Amino acid sequence: MTDHPNPTDFANIRDWVFDLDNTLYPHHSNLFSQIDVKMTAYVSELLNLPREEARKLQKELYREYGTTLKGLMEKYRVDPDDFLEKVHDIDYSWLEPNPAMGEAIRALPGRKFIFTNGNRDHAERAARQLGVLDHFEDIFDIVAAGLQPKPAKETYDMFLDLHRVVGSNAAMFEDLARNLRVPKQLGMRTVLIVPRNFEPTYSEIWERDPEKDDEVDYVTDDLTGFLQAVSG
Repeated sequence: MTDHPNPTDFANIRDWVFDLDNTLYPHHSNLFSQIDVKMTAYVSELLNLPREEARKLQKELYREYGTTLKGLMEKYRVDPDDFLEKVHDIDYSWLEPNPAMGEAIRALPGRKFIFTNGNRDHAERAARQLGVLDHFEDIFDIVAAGLQPKPAKETYDMFLDLHRVVGSNAAMFEDLARNLRVPKQLGMRTVLIVPRNFEPTYSEIWERDPEKDDEVDYVTDDLTGFLQAVSG
């Protein structure tokens, strides 16, 4: 399903901000499942826990702190560089190049950014595999955010200040509605990316946002088609 965008709603947008995981690449590619498995294994090895207990703790930390990494740092003083390197050691060939999306992003007027709770190396490898990396001005990752993940307001403030982005002239594309709350408050156009046909997975059911009406202007399961419609 897709809300058909009104191009006039985006006429003043000059900065286009995209989340990475399950946003720039589609949910059905299942790439994040590799990272999810790596995180569970990391917690299991770190704390000498059976896999089931490690996964339960991993998700509890995610829900309480915003990311598993933030929780591990707060409670167990984990080295973030070690964590990020190990959980992003994955196979990017799972992603199919998407030249149509690349062209749709390129056609947007103004600057384009990737804003992710992952690290830069992961974002670069994923975007390069998709064939869209060269269309982006910069990548604002979890390290640039001082390891403070979305949806913390100070993280968005750091991004806006660094790149001199004005909220009313920006749009943000995300797969988690809670990460659109602050952008909406800042005056940004907000677009929620949902899985194709809303096919749920275990992790999606666990992490799903119960409410989105106040944060989301548009909902789409076809990012490429949405961007093409915005550009007319």
